[in-house]
Parts: sequence; structure tokens; C-alpha cells
Amino acid sequence: MTMRIGLLGTGPWAARTHAPALAAHPDVEFAGVWGRRPEAAAELAAAFGTTAYGDEEELFETCDAIAFALPPDVQSTLALRAAAMGCHLLLDKPVATTVGAARDVADFADVGGVASVVFCTLRFAEPTARWIDEQAAAGGWFLGEAHWLGSLFAPGSTSTYAASPWRREKGGLWDVGPHVLSAYLPILGDVTDVTAVRGPADTHHLVLRHTSGASSTATLTLSAPQEASEAALTLYGERGRVALPRWDGALDAYTRAIDALIESARTEAPHPCDARFGARLTEILAEAEAQVTAATVPDE
Repeated sequence: MTMRIGLLGTGPWAARTHAPALAAHPDVEFAGVWGRRPEAAAELAAAFGTTAYGDEEELFETCDAIAFALPPDVQSTLALRAAAMGCHLLLDKPVATTVGAARDVADFADVGGVASVVFCTLRFAEPTARWIDEQAAAGGWFLGEAHWLGSLFAPGSTSTYAASPWRREKGGLWDVGPHVLSAYLPILGDVTDVTAVRGPADTHHLVLRHTSGASSTATLTLSAPQEASEAALTLYGERGRVALPRWDGALDAYTRAIDALIESARTEAPHPCDARFGARLTEILAEAEAQVTAATVPDE
């Protein structure tokens, strides 16, 4: 089936990943682009041979699905409107940074009968997606240990993503935390207990208990020195120690996420990484954030 997909968002993530994948996908008609800056929407649409829309609801009316490349709390508001108009949802992570907003997106998708997929890169990049499935099937895990040390905000960083206001506000907990959780939950089970403490700059240290009985840790930051930047996740269990493999870029992974949305819409079977799963990630991260905030507010 050919799916007409529109894109909301015009920033570097949209230009480097979303738009190229949508334009090249053999089963997609790239229906148009909307952005909060009309001139940027026109430029991106021209680059990929599609139409710029000045009104997002006009784009919704022409589409089967909407892809999102927006700050999470802008995304969640517009996702409700897209789902209410019958559009399938190709969401970015995190779905939202408040529990209520994330649950609303999942609820609206359910009520509207639309498919949803949340683009957690590790769940769609071929090497890591296969590894996650293999470790979930193997079982017998005792511990997980992860650190995602981004250097987005480190001195000397030239990343265009460093200018992102929501990343500046929410930090590594919300930007890279979903990546780690998206791998841990299918392997170790849902999180039953969270302990979180603050480290230097935006760093957060999480200790998690899972339904399988395993425990895990995650250190998350966007402020590590560039020389120390690394993303790693290791499992320890009955078969010894296994490490998450490397993966190359996001473009191929996003193409596989598009495939997943098309398949979920066709079969009406929920994808494991859907809006409901995205809401669960928000619940866990919000609990971690609340603990850190409570610990740093002085007693009155």
C-alpha cells in the first residue's frame, strides 16, 4: 500500500532524517511539510519536491499519516489533532515530557483507531533491533549497565542540535533517556522502581528494578567532554556478558520505522514501540525527574 505522509517540523533533524527517508521510500507519497517558520517549510518542501502548507490541518486533511520532527510538547499537542482527524502517527521520542500529555496521545490514537510508532532509534536500526530481540528471547539477565554520554553541550561542540531550546531545558534525561529505556524494557521487563540522582551539569544517574527481577543502571548526559562521549549498554546474566552493537546513523532506521507504521496500519496490529509504549517511557522519566527536583529543592 502507498501511504500519503506529511511532515511537521523543519529543523536539522527533519532535514537530515525525516524528509530524505519519506521522499525516498517506495511506499510513501511525501504529501507535504508544515513548520512553525513558513519560510523554512517552503525551503524544505522545495528541496524534496513536495508542498509547503501554511495550515497544519489542511495538511492533515490530505494525509494518511503524519510524521513529527518537533519539540516533544509541541508534538503531543499536534498529535492529538492529527489522530482526531484519522491520521496515523509516526512520532519522535519522547512523545511528551509530561505524563498527562503522553497518555493523551496514546488514548487519542486508540480512540481514533490509528496506528502509531515512536521512533526510538535502537528499536529500528537493524543491528540493534536484532540484538534487542535476541537478548529478550534469551532471557536469564541479572544486571544491565548503560551510559549515554553525549557532548552536545560540551565546550567546543559545533552540533546544530545544541541550539535546541527543549534540549537545553530538559537535558540528557529526556533526550537520550528514551534510547536506553527502549532497549531495557523489552529485554528486562517493565520498570517497577526508579531511583534517580543528579550528577554534573545535566547528568542523571538512574537505578531501575524490572519485572524480570533484574536491575539496571543508566547514566545520561549531553554535557560530557567530547573526548569522553560514548553510548554503551551491557547486559550480564546466565550466558555471561553481551554488549549492544554499534549502529550507523538514523536514516536507515527511520526508513524501517516508516515500514513499521505502514505494516501496523495495514494489519491493525499495535507495534511494540507505539504511542502507549512511548507514554510508558515518559512515565519513567517523569518519575526520575521528580525525584531529582525534590532532592534539589531546599526545605522551607
